[in-house]
Amino acid sequence: MAVEIERKFLVKGDFKNLAIKKYSIAQGFLSTVPERTVRIRIRENKGFITVKGISDNKGISRFEWEKEISKTDAESLLALCENTIIEKVRYIIPASNNLFFEVDEFLGENKGLIVAEIELPNVNTTFKKPDWLGDEVTGQVKYYNAMLAQKSFNKW
Repeated sequence: MAVEIERKFLVKGDFKNLAIKKYSIAQGFLSTVPERTVRIRIRENKGFITVKGISDNKGISRFEWEKEISKTDAESLLALCENTIIEKVRYIIPASNNLFFEVDEFLGENKGLIVAEIELPNVNTTFKKPDWLGDEVTGQVKYYNAMLAQKSFNKW
């Protein structure tokens, strides 16, 4: 068991030239109940199942459990998922204090949405906010991937 602590921002500027890695992700949700979302993800040739709990009142931290599964199992489970399968390209960008931004450029029904997240070791960790980051959307439920699978960005 672990607690995920992260902050989320919209992206307003060019970031791709800063990336040290990028990869494609396909993900769906077996459950989007806010108290326990269950996500299936394929990243490169690996599958993952992730369970997340409800966020704290600021939307910064929540329970997260993740296990690697075979790509074949993940493909089978994606076929059982609710609503829309989310497709995105993730860019990894170094941040201050040995941290990294994960920038998701959404495709398909969420095309046009670009969101950056930074995972923090604790809620009081500081980091330098680069000029390509826009407004903070931490805790805004409509930006959660589970919600984007139910109501895509292009239908807002």
